[in-house]
Amino acid sequence: MERLAMNELVAWKDSAYRKPLIMKGVRQVGKTWLLKEFGRRFYENTAYFNFDENPEYRDFFATTKDVRRIIPNLAMAGGQEIQPGRTLLIFDEIQDCPEVLNALKYFHENAPEYHVACAGSLLGIALAKPSSFPVGKVDFLHLYPMSFHEFLMATGGEHLAAYLDQVDEIVPLPDAFFHPLAEKLKMYYITGGMPEVVGRWATSQSVGEVQTTLMNIITAYERDFMKHPAPREYPKIARVWNSMPSQLARENKRFLYNVVKEGARAREYEDAVEWLVQAALVYKVFRISAPGLPLSAYEDLSAFKLYMADVGVLRRLSRLDPSAFREGDRLFTEFKGALTENFVLQSLLPQLDAVPYYWARLNPSYEVDFVLQCANDIIPIEVKSDTNIKSRSLKKYAEMFAAETKLRVRFSLNNLRVDDDVLNIPLFMADHAVRLMGIVVSQMREDS
Repeated sequence: MERLAMNELVAWKDSAYRKPLIMKGVRQVGKTWLLKEFGRRFYENTAYFNFDENPEYRDFFATTKDVRRIIPNLAMAGGQEIQPGRTLLIFDEIQDCPEVLNALKYFHENAPEYHVACAGSLLGIALAKPSSFPVGKVDFLHLYPMSFHEFLMATGGEHLAAYLDQVDEIVPLPDAFFHPLAEKLKMYYITGGMPEVVGRWATSQSVGEVQTTLMNIITAYERDFMKHPAPREYPKIARVWNSMPSQLARENKRFLYNVVKEGARAREYEDAVEWLVQAALVYKVFRISAPGLPLSAYEDLSAFKLYMADVGVLRRLSRLDPSAFREGDRLFTEFKGALTENFVLQSLLPQLDAVPYYWARLNPSYEVDFVLQCANDIIPIEVKSDTNIKSRSLKKYAEMFAAETKLRVRFSLNNLRVDDDVLNIPLFMADHAVRLMGIVVSQMREDS
């Protein structure tokens, strides 16, 4: 199974400015597997230490901050030599080990020749005691669920992935590629991008295995809710989590606390929302009042939408049966296109420096699904779950903010093309969206 993040790990290894690495990401996204595979491919040996399975390893860090003393202890405990530049040191499950987190500072300052990579619960790392976190002394890499591109590579669609990689002009795709890609995308909606689920589908082709594996992942996440330091928060987190399908099924997908529980107020549940955000189980997309630079200066913190980290998890949590796969394009349009909108955000995140925004106004109601800042260009995005591409909101946005709008983007089941200032991107090309936008913007500048 190939992960595109492997290229980023290689760049980290070869960097003259390399620091100890912390790999972030939601649980079960494949952090440990990827680090071990990276070590296997690019180092003479890997020294792996799991601080949950072997809590006694923590003692090596509790008694000294001297890396020259820590390394021999680890080598003896692991039964192998640890050589600078030749051994990949992997520290796993570090979230509950403030001494280990703190030690990364000393690896950076006093022993930079050692290659150290860490994995652990994103939430635990985020909530680490300030005194233990090595601010400015580590590199970060966020590992997202497998993209549709990676799904293609894992499930016999390598030729389709290779074709998409070489598209460098905005012209319609031949039917010989378009239709197989659309069918593959339906299956991706069913599996999502969690590596274990994709692996089960690749080896078994069993929808039943996909369903079971996704449910096991959801159950594991729900057990994590109980690890909140304040036990009384557990039911609140569970309620927010279980409300996600209902939140996204609404025409206006703005998050409403009274959907979580009738009569609920923000002050009761905002900590629960933040817990899920910090755990990377959901992403918070804030509303903007206007498309100005930088977008962050125009965000409205009182209004936001929540999306889930993985479209397959969302589908399973929503109890949507995979049988919809056989019913034309129903899977794309089910519960008001929530799966499609979630998929597009999931695809955009690895391509961006920050979570995008959305724009909306009331009386009359208009809403643009996402607004991106790419360099100094602000690009509004509309997501359509089928071939019906009429968009009064995207049109209204362009009328209101004509000076700020060079390019509008629409995701749909229609083919790749540009109509005046509207770029239509087929949904299965969402992984390539920023690159395609760049092609169009460059062409516009040349023509102006």
